[in-house]
Amino acid sequence: MIDLLLRSAPDWALAHAAPLLVMVPLVLAPVLTLVPSGRVAWFISIAGTAASLVFSLILLAIVQTPETSGVVSYALGNWLPPLGIEFRVDALNAMILVLVSAMGVLASIMSYPTVVAEIPKEKTSLFYSAFLACFAGLCGVAITGDAFNLFVFLEISSLSTYVLVALGASRDRRALHAAFNYLIMGTIGATFFIIGVGFLYAATGTLNMVDIASKLPALEGSRTVQAGFAFIVVGLGLKAAMWPLHQWLPNAYSYGPSFVTMFLSATATKVALYALIRFLFSVFNPQFVFESAAFVALLMPLGIAAMIACSFQAVFQTDVRRMLAYSSVAQVGYMILGVSVGTAAGLSAGLFHLLNHAMIKGALFMAVAGVVLTYKGTNIRDFAGLGRSAPWTMTAFTIAGLSLIGVPLTAGFQSKMQLGYALFDNGWWWAVILVVFSSFLAVIYIGRVLEAVFFQPPVNPRKTRKEAPIVLLVPLWILALANIFFGIATEIPLGMARDAAVAAFGLEVFR
Repeated sequence: MIDLLLRSAPDWALAHAAPLLVMVPLVLAPVLTLVPSGRVAWFISIAGTAASLVFSLILLAIVQTPETSGVVSYALGNWLPPLGIEFRVDALNAMILVLVSAMGVLASIMSYPTVVAEIPKEKTSLFYSAFLACFAGLCGVAITGDAFNLFVFLEISSLSTYVLVALGASRDRRALHAAFNYLIMGTIGATFFIIGVGFLYAATGTLNMVDIASKLPALEGSRTVQAGFAFIVVGLGLKAAMWPLHQWLPNAYSYGPSFVTMFLSATATKVALYALIRFLFSVFNPQFVFESAAFVALLMPLGIAAMIACSFQAVFQTDVRRMLAYSSVAQVGYMILGVSVGTAAGLSAGLFHLLNHAMIKGALFMAVAGVVLTYKGTNIRDFAGLGRSAPWTMTAFTIAGLSLIGVPLTAGFQSKMQLGYALFDNGWWWAVILVVFSSFLAVIYIGRVLEAVFFQPPVNPRKTRKEAPIVLLVPLWILALANIFFGIATEIPLGMARDAAVAAFGLEVFR
């Protein structure tokens, strides 16, 4: 398939796939503000994200060819790095780009009925404009090789996300407070990050991440470098909703528009976590004394705390979206725990779970969006009896829920198994017990919803059978079936995660 893609792609696409991946949605975003029809804006958003998906697949194919040595470097404006801005793609961010663009396409397809129901008609085009700006920003964060340029794209995605969450106020006025809280916390995170980048620039005199990495080994004992490391970890940790810096996430997911919640849960925290991994493993070095200490003394305890504390919080929620929001923070804890192992196996397990969790939460929030659209409720009691009145929607929800728990033959089980192997190899057998305990808590909170869906009578006995629209069911079932397929055939996502770990370490660890 890779050879077919490379042979069929035109020369201009092969040569300029990296900038076009970001430029297409970024250029379309302001264009959409001039489009009077919401339906036309919807089609344009699908086209823009689909184009980015094609370019991301081309880049993935190119980095897997021997001729490129696993790296694609594109100098913007022909200003060669480290002086100019570089878009740099390897197996690590190629995986993230494919994930973000694929989820962007699926989110765009399912969006229209929920946007019509939740967003005022006169703001529909502006809504899609903000979405494409957010999408372009996330792709930019993943593809850039320049630390300051990463900050710029991070702010493009963040500012548009605040707008997207606030537009949920037409359905729930609490979205305004959630957006403001998100803005304050996000600004703090961005400020910490740019201060950290400033420290690195003061120490190294460069903003190119490859160039910074080449100069840091001689500066390991520098207090300036160590301060920069601390600021960057805190800033990106906040953006990734790393416990206890996650306080913006539950309200943003609970009160924002259904489409926004689905898209952010599958992409935003994943891209921020990618940026954190990029700095931890490709810019800094896990062999640095201060970084290896941070793995054991900071990231590992915070990952475990997120797994347990937020799973407990999810158990006691009555709103399904809020329950899944706390679950998302717990799942970020799994990824942070894998990263904290500091080995290729641990990192690949964390990245594998990152991929699977995007599919899981994308499907779960998409199913909830269908329920909000057809039955106007997100409380657990609103789900009572939906197994009979909306069987297609709820069956897909069930599949994704079982994958979240980690039931065998699902994608979630496979990534938890890989995490368990990595923890055992590192001698952290006790952490495996905590992973199992956190999964048991997931049984409880997902089980509460499924019990209402399949074993409780509907709140309204006269409620007729009503499924979500077909444009929502199709991408929902693509994600649900992907959870089963990749739970059986793990070669593709696990191979991508291992290649990504190889790229992050810069070693041929698995080959």
